[in-house]
Amino acid sequence: MSAGAAPDRRERLVRPLFIAFLVASAVDLVGVLGGIPFAHLVAKPLLMPLLAGYAAARRAPRLLIAALLFGWGGDTFLLADADAAFLIGMGSFAAGHVCYLWYFGRARGSLTAGLVYAAVLAAFIALLWPGLPAQMRIPIAGYSLLLTTMAYRAGTLGRYAATGGALFLLSDALIATGIADWPQLPAPDFWVMLTYLAAQFLLTVGVLAPGPKWGGVIPGAHRERSISV
Repeated sequence: MSAGAAPDRRERLVRPLFIAFLVASAVDLVGVLGGIPFAHLVAKPLLMPLLAGYAAARRAPRLLIAALLFGWGGDTFLLADADAAFLIGMGSFAAGHVCYLWYFGRARGSLTAGLVYAAVLAAFIALLWPGLPAQMRIPIAGYSLLLTTMAYRAGTLGRYAATGGALFLLSDALIATGIADWPQLPAPDFWVMLTYLAAQFLLTVGVLAPGPKWGGVIPGAHRERSISV
């Protein structure tokens, strides 16, 4: 086998894995919207492995693949309707956010965006706190701080990643408001999954092909890191 054969084989998997991810996403969204539990049960555990496979086929950095696979762990545990499974799943997602933060490195983010995220987090936790079960308050507050930090730091990679981070924050906020018994949108699980899938995909795109920042162009260092393995 020649040394150049492996990259070609990997590249041939990009489109099939991307299509498989889109199909699994559609099945999952139809399942939650149409009240078909079996479709959701089957499709949800496939989502992040397929997206991770797509990222790997595009020679993604290992930290991105790890973040997506920790997302798979969170998705799987959250299928169980139990407080312990929820906390384990939240811990798996938290590990994924740490992977994202590690990859983002120390590049300087927007001070204005940081202040906005901090204010939103403080207001949200203050409003949410009374409605949360006592045993969930500290874990959810800690997780929210980590997620908000990730969403803010995602902006260092450009608009795609920044939007993905914000959507991840929105998706988990919808889950938290459900736990606190706030009024919900119609078909709340659909909106949770839609924003979550868009978030993970945009974060993936943002790592693989960083675009311009809201206020300028991303330094070349991030472009080089985005294709490292």
